[in-house]
Amino acid sequence: MSEFAEISVTLPDGYDAYARFWQAKEPVGAVLYHHGIQSHCGWYEASARSMVQAGFSVLQVDRRGSGRNEIERGHADSTDQLIDDALAARDELVRRSGFENHHVVGVSWGGKLAVAAYITDPTGVRSLSLVTPGLFPQVGASKKMMQEIGFAMLYEPQRRFDIPLNEPELFTDDPTWRTFFQEDPQTLRECSAGFYLASRRMDKTVSKLGAMPPIPIHLILVDREHIIINEKTEEYVRDLGWSVAKTTYYENSLHSIEFEQSNQTFFGDLVRFISESNT
Repeated sequence: MSEFAEISVTLPDGYDAYARFWQAKEPVGAVLYHHGIQSHCGWYEASARSMVQAGFSVLQVDRRGSGRNEIERGHADSTDQLIDDALAARDELVRRSGFENHHVVGVSWGGKLAVAAYITDPTGVRSLSLVTPGLFPQVGASKKMMQEIGFAMLYEPQRRFDIPLNEPELFTDDPTWRTFFQEDPQTLRECSAGFYLASRRMDKTVSKLGAMPPIPIHLILVDREHIIINEKTEEYVRDLGWSVAKTTYYENSLHSIEFEQSNQTFFGDLVRFISESNT
């Protein structure tokens, strides 16, 4: 018997998104968990389980067009659509968990979505945990590719382009997980012009975090990072001036800390911060 229930979450436009709901036995709180641009909720079972064991019910939703969601693969119409989807996931978490207040965890690109959704509607959010968040990428679409994406938006918004993160060595040193990245049929390999433009436009929303009500925020970074720019990300959080703004670095780790040797320490630190923010 699985530790989670496989469900669907109906998004505002009627799209039924695959999701996993982990019900804690004696829940003390709830967590909404956003995955990255290529990944899906199945990548993050271990960290979700660690939160459940600490008493938090967890909802993980595969983003529209990713993971087990085959309809309009890799596509989104707009920034607003992606944020509205995140808020619909929040409402589903509240309904299923029974907790009006909740914590948000965002990994890689999911960290960007977590921030944008909080800025759009902070209702009920008690803390943000941003795990190697994709706020300032050092790997991205080339200038030529962005020009092609811009042209495609005029006539072919669903035209697909490769995600420039298809090298498993960017994510982890672990050979088992590298093989998994290469062979996982649910890992997203391409995104549409519409999605890329929506993601780019989300940057404007993300820049407004400093004007929002301060809440505990935990930034988690790794020292062997090749996907995001650590310095800019750390400065972004530091400049908020929030009273509870913690940054944790993990040595000798790559971007997907879930699969690195330091993951048990990471799981403990993640759960500890959320638990402390839950009081």
